[in-house]
Amino acid sequence: RVQLVESGGGSVQAGGSLKLSCVHSGSRYRNYCVGWFRQAPGKQREVVATIYTGADATNYADSVKGRFTISRDNAKSTVYLQMNSLKPEDTATYYCAADPLARIPPISTGCPTTFLEDWGEGTLVTVSS
Repeated sequence: RVQLVESGGGSVQAGGSLKLSCVHSGSRYRNYCVGWFRQAPGKQREVVATIYTGADATNYADSVKGRFTISRDNAKSTVYLQMNSLKPEDTATYYCAADPLARIPPISTGCPTTFLEDWGEGTLVTVSS
């Protein structure tokens, strides 16, 4: 199983920025899909962005394109989510998830969310207007 620990959440005013970190460990594989999800109170969990740690293959939800950037630092076993131009509707608990089977994603579509089966505990992001 992949162990995941998120950090970097907090409170920020609309228009501000935050950078979330996800440290991943415990896998016997070198590369795998990692994704950021979020869940707002009373709403379903939704995918925000995904990345394959073996390449710069990324995908984004339409709601965050142009504002959020997912990136990786394999030397630090960390995946980041840089969030700019934050809006009150970005308020949610943000979760990191990873593929315990290290399946290689299709080049054309990137990491399927169905690959992401191991989860962290989440970090809360609050954006005030």
